[in-house]
Amino acid sequence: MSRSSAPTLEDVARLAGVSTASISRALNDPDKVAKPTRDKIEAAIEALGYTPNFGGRALASNRTNTVGAIIPSMANAMFASGVQAFQEVLSEAGVNLLVASTGYDPDQELRQIKALIAHGADGLMLIGDARPEATRDFLAKRRIPYVISWCLRSDDTRLYVGFDNRGAAYDAMQRVLALGHRRVAMICGVRDGNDRARDRFDGVAAAIADFGQGAELLQVEEATYRIEFGGDAFARIMAAPERPTVVMCGNDVLAAGALKRAREMGIDVPGQVSIVGFDDIGLASVVTPQLATVRVPQIEMGRAAARLLLAKLNGQACSGPVELPTEFMSRASLAPPAP
Repeated sequence: MSRSSAPTLEDVARLAGVSTASISRALNDPDKVAKPTRDKIEAAIEALGYTPNFGGRALASNRTNTVGAIIPSMANAMFASGVQAFQEVLSEAGVNLLVASTGYDPDQELRQIKALIAHGADGLMLIGDARPEATRDFLAKRRIPYVISWCLRSDDTRLYVGFDNRGAAYDAMQRVLALGHRRVAMICGVRDGNDRARDRFDGVAAAIADFGQGAELLQVEEATYRIEFGGDAFARIMAAPERPTVVMCGNDVLAAGALKRAREMGIDVPGQVSIVGFDDIGLASVVTPQLATVRVPQIEMGRAAARLLLAKLNGQACSGPVELPTEFMSRASLAPPAP
């Protein structure tokens, strides 16, 4: 995807039937442009997916050697190692990194995509596959190379570097069931607009259904990825008439919240209930008891995403998703259920 094929100011002018000077005024000083003209310009910009390229205008090559990464949250450690590894590979190639966050808001993601492209980003790394059609349409019109990370899909039209969230959650749940657990609850992330949370829930549910032998998912609580919300969800689960013997969590932050609340409630982990996380961030090995979890290849994923995006920017052939393995980490928060 060549940056030179991206829509230009002249393209917008032709479609809107106005001069490039009018478009510049509409972008830089809209109050000086009549509303009917502004409306025509905005419609043309939207139709073409145009954004002003501040960083690249002065470069004859139309390359800024800058790449953007848009992550759901900077407050959550699950992305830190991967983004750091992504930056290190880019730096070795003389490419700078701009980072933005969305707060898990799809509209904010689109705004950040537009802002990074406007400031000259040659390519992007995005997290996850769930985004509105408007965002997909904009990326297609803008023709900017991008790589999708933290998930995996079989799709020849886009570049994926990630792992099988559903498969990893399925494997973790099967291991837990093999220990003798049958009464299961889950604290998952908010699934609407988050394919990773949805896939992890689906993996847990499918493993329980396939295992049979009286295994059942007693309760599901959705929670935003914050320790206190994980704790609140755990309290609701343990207040139910039938308590689970294990609580599966959509990530380690939620699991840490569950562990903390269990201590406050005087519930022994794993003596009375086991708790399992997902991601294996640094927190997992320092909480008490240490957290059983799924290790996600964050560093390898960041490096591979950078290499793939650089190859795409340099016009090299790129094909197929890059799949990386996960690993189940059996630690002290998981034990067979009490007899």
